[in-house]
Amino acid sequence: MKKIIVFASGGGSNFEALQNACVRKDINGKIVLLVASKADIGAVKKAEKFNIPVIIYNEKTIAEEILKYKPGLICLAGFLKKLSIEVLEIAPVMNIHPALLPSFGGKGMFGHNVHEAVLKSGVKKSGATVHFVDDEYDHGKIIMQESVPVLPGDTPETLAARVLEVEHKIYPLCVKKFCEK
Repeated sequence: MKKIIVFASGGGSNFEALQNACVRKDINGKIVLLVASKADIGAVKKAEKFNIPVIIYNEKTIAEEILKYKPGLICLAGFLKKLSIEVLEIAPVMNIHPALLPSFGGKGMFGHNVHEAVLKSGVKKSGATVHFVDDEYDHGKIIMQESVPVLPGDTPETLAARVLEVEHKIYPLCVKKFCEK
């Protein structure tokens, strides 16, 4: 069983999707720690509900802190900070991005900004990408993508809701496959 550490900066819905998959035994892994960008985010409340320990991200000490947990996988679930090389060397790092990379990725391309850019561009589809993380924003080997249509009259919020459904499906699936190998 792989030990998984999740990093989050927001509401924690992808963190919750991963935890639920672990509880159902869909994933042969256990989330042993949540690293939160700050204390007052929704993901922290979810971690408390699941009795998962939480630490607040501190760039100077994070590598040392997470090494104590001996993770086999690190999952970014809406984490908005760039990880140091020291963290990237601890275990493979996986990320979920709310667009079809390499389009609509890079510094500043997260959440609402992504969906707004997709709509402004006029593309006919968007979606989600699970990828391994390297030292560049939204870069690294793509593991899986799934698309959703961009519909006439879409707003960033309506598109985000459709993409989020896909995220909750493909992220646990990718983590499951990783934990099986």
